[in-house]
Amino acid sequence: MADNAATATASASATATALSLAETKPVEIKRSWADEADEEQKVDDKSPTATDINLDSLAIDETKKVHKFLDDPEDSNIKAVTAGDTMYASAKSFEDLNLAPDLLKGLYVEMKFERPSKIQAISLPMILTPPYKHLIAQAHNGSGKTTCFVLGMLSRVDPKVSVPQALCICPTRELAIQNMEVLKKMGRYTGITSECAIPMDSTNYIPISKRAPITAQVVIGTPGTINKWVTARKLSMSYLKILVFDEADHMLAESGFKDDSVRIMKAIVRSNPDCQVLLFSATFDDAVRAFVSKIVKELFRGDYNQMFVNKEELSLESVKQYKVRCPDELAKILVIKDRIFELAQKVGQTIIFVRTRNSASMLHKALTDDGYEVTTIQGALKQEDRDKIVKEFKDGLTQILISTDLLARGFDQSQVNLVVNFDLPVKHDFPSEPDCEVVSASGWQGRTIWPQGSCVQFVV
Repeated sequence: MADNAATATASASATATALSLAETKPVEIKRSWADEADEEQKVDDKSPTATDINLDSLAIDETKKVHKFLDDPEDSNIKAVTAGDTMYASAKSFEDLNLAPDLLKGLYVEMKFERPSKIQAISLPMILTPPYKHLIAQAHNGSGKTTCFVLGMLSRVDPKVSVPQALCICPTRELAIQNMEVLKKMGRYTGITSECAIPMDSTNYIPISKRAPITAQVVIGTPGTINKWVTARKLSMSYLKILVFDEADHMLAESGFKDDSVRIMKAIVRSNPDCQVLLFSATFDDAVRAFVSKIVKELFRGDYNQMFVNKEELSLESVKQYKVRCPDELAKILVIKDRIFELAQKVGQTIIFVRTRNSASMLHKALTDDGYEVTTIQGALKQEDRDKIVKEFKDGLTQILISTDLLARGFDQSQVNLVVNFDLPVKHDFPSEPDCEVVSASGWQGRTIWPQGSCVQFVV
């Protein structure tokens, strides 16, 4: 191990400088690069020579941890654009929202909330005030946006009517399950029923033709499964009151689930054109924002409000980010094992993001061969195995998780205090350009693992 450490020290540069944003390029159609097979990559022969990682420089000022999370941003960061004559007053307490007592009990007893965050205080009145207008909202992960749309769905449902009344669409199985957990916790005392529309694992599979019609009042799922249920006439849209897109920029981007998402929207408009639409995301590039505005205005033909948070102002004092330049993948592995994991032992859980499935397997083997206990999640795994891995990590049974971008969007885990980007996220069609919406020095965008304390992020 001593020779390995020397090799890492001699071959990897660990200059502790903040990762800066690349200059904004003209808007291109984006494609996702996660979970792809490995491709040939050119080796950068001009990588800097090594210096040692100074762990002392990673110390975080504990005084800056208090009230510095994105769930309480400065008022100046939030821009709300309202349509029509409806006046909205910011909610200083959840009682200001005229919520049902059972919902208030869920917020206080189960969720342990004391008051709305700034994002919730501004967006919830726009969601819950009649006439119910559509909302396009850019709110960073960690700001409380999940509470906004979950509370919006629960507040619109009539528990006495056993038909689908609220629908939430998510880009991944893992995010759908996570949102369902929040909904069940928040709505525990309401009697509202719910169902998760995600690809079924092999042990519980039931053909669509043999399924009974969906009677759950809230449905949360992925676009492919929801479309199958709608096409098979198992999921009725006739009584739908509210439609939510979580991570809407990915759901409506060319590289994401645009076709499926638009198909679902059109099915809803045919059955119930008065359905309220909420589109939430941590990021909206100009092309997606223009498309989202266009489809809400032309397809649903109703007024819509907007809320955005200036992402250049959304930096966390409690998050430090560092770039470690390495000449090759062996140097990356050695730096992680011999230097970065020294820090990992002093903090909570660790997530290592990789670009491809092959990279995930390679890194997993390299770490486990040296005695590290590591779990890995990627798209090729069976669905039941993915669920098991996520649950074990959320329960704290595993400390180090390797992941493709399968968990890059909206995944919340309070004990994660170290994130390592084994591969620098790049644009799919322009692999020489960093994708600044995935990892950014101005705040975590895309790959958003929100800690409850201080955190360090590395790009190696």
